Amino acid sequence: MSTMNISLPEALKAFVDDQVSQRGYSTSSEYVRELIRKDQDRQHLRGLLLAGAESAPGTPVDSHYFDALRARVRKE
Repeated sequence: MSTMNISLPEALKAFVDDQVSQRGYSTSSEYVRELIRKDQDRQHLRGLLLAGAESAPGTPVDSHYFDALRARVRKE
């Protein structure tokens, strides 16, 4: 694993320290890694949403669609 040193103003360092102790993280590094993972997930989701918004409209989903889906699942 690589290391990265960051500088934080005292107020942000105190916030991180509080989050570590209150939320059960063992180290500040663990907390920061979790924040980065969540940001990656948000960016991935945003990309998927934008791709979906730019795509052509699909088939409308109505009660018949769900009835057919349920029937298909019951057969498998």
